[in-house]
Amino acid sequence: MNRRTVAPTLVMLMMGWCLCGAVQLSEQELAGKRLYREGVSSSDAQLLARVGPGDMSVPASVLPCASCHGNDGRGRSEGGVRPPSLDWQRLALGTGDREANNRRYPAYTEASLARVVRSGVDPAGNRLDPAMPRFELSLADQRNLAAYLKRLGEDRDPGVEESTLRLGTLLPEQGPLAETGRTVRAVLEDGVAQLNQAGGIHGRRLQLIALDPGPDSASTAQALDQLIQRERVFALIAPVAPQLDSRQLEQAGLPLIGATPRSGGSAQVFDPLPGVPEQLLSVALHARDSLGLARDAVQLVYAGEDQVEAAQVVQQRLRQLGFTGVSAQAFTGQALAGEGIVFLGRAQGFAELAASLQAGGRKPYLLAASSQVAGAVPGLAPAWSRRVLLAYPFVPGDWTARGRETLAGVQQRQGLEPRQASLQVSTLCAWQLLVEALKQVGRDASREQLLGALEQLHDVDTGLTPLLGFGPGRRQGMAGAHVVAVSLPGPSFAEVAPYRPVPDTP
Repeated sequence: MNRRTVAPTLVMLMMGWCLCGAVQLSEQELAGKRLYREGVSSSDAQLLARVGPGDMSVPASVLPCASCHGNDGRGRSEGGVRPPSLDWQRLALGTGDREANNRRYPAYTEASLARVVRSGVDPAGNRLDPAMPRFELSLADQRNLAAYLKRLGEDRDPGVEESTLRLGTLLPEQGPLAETGRTVRAVLEDGVAQLNQAGGIHGRRLQLIALDPGPDSASTAQALDQLIQRERVFALIAPVAPQLDSRQLEQAGLPLIGATPRSGGSAQVFDPLPGVPEQLLSVALHARDSLGLARDAVQLVYAGEDQVEAAQVVQQRLRQLGFTGVSAQAFTGQALAGEGIVFLGRAQGFAELAASLQAGGRKPYLLAASSQVAGAVPGLAPAWSRRVLLAYPFVPGDWTARGRETLAGVQQRQGLEPRQASLQVSTLCAWQLLVEALKQVGRDASREQLLGALEQLHDVDTGLTPLLGFGPGRRQGMAGAHVVAVSLPGPSFAEVAPYRPVPDTP
């Protein structure tokens, strides 16, 4: 996606912006930032804050400066009190400004700033609202805080501007995933348009920047680097980039809401839907508990070197859930034992597996994730009827009236086909989770706060899926799947087990 440059490079440099990432702070400024945001001294000694007319003491970490003035220092109304802006240009240079209470305030110096922090009395001798905490700071802490306040206006996370919040995504424009990219882009652009028409989020309009990840890992890394370094996006939403490496996200501190090949393996990635391993575990548990397959009668097969890591995860989890003798085997056309075969791989490999088993006179249950093998199902022989069990993160029975209305609205406005509903729903879920987290973060947005807000999302009702939610160490919104049996010829599909979370394992 081509974008017109909004501001000349020279202007950016004159304004002190760093084109390669967040503002660089000195050691002293970083110590002041920690004091401002967390109420922690550079000496790690506990600081106390005195509050109210009675000087009640509480830990400063409970009432750091940022809790009232905000991470951006602009202040926000709370309990009828409006903390003033801590913009250093206003404090040090804005002499004689008339405030709402008709007082005039002389310019602040570092010394008078230390005095107001300690005593609650400003340079003109005015006593501030008693709701403002007072802090006893060491000389080093005073200097650190003043140093940071002088840089506070520059210290915003990338993508956060006064009236705009910039989001990024990676969507193929060519090749076999181009149609997928167009669909995801349509859903996201619709979400941005609808939200901006309603006024945005906390006074900011959202902006979506989409780049093509290209054909391989090198081009994907380059496109992601461009989003991080040049476009300075705040978060990544619903990328379609099979070669994306989550380590690049971690190095940049960039949150991602959506799926990656390694979803669940990075603290930066929040995937609304369960990964393939969790889906396969749901099908295997159904086969054991409802079809009577013995614990040692299930085998695990994968097709493709790109499935090795997932196969190892599934093998370990199956063993933890009580399946004995499970080993991960690469399928190369060999004869396979077992009454149930858990398959990892693409549609072509699944079709070859079914044909090989049938040629050998065997018809075990084939257990797979619909997202991987659905394309092979129509071509399966009738002999496999009701022997193929597929995992689906959601089914139409999950859709409420509100969810159907939301989905239909996007399809109508963007001209999307209902046959792409699964992709549309997964993208909508990622978008809804991001929007909900941004609303909870508030005006004072940072990537750290976004990660915290996402972790605190529980039982989110999308109207299109089972309830979604995350938590500390939990980065997938669902932990299981529906189980659907395939009837052939046709094919036709029938749910045989409702969604249930896969039990946690040690």
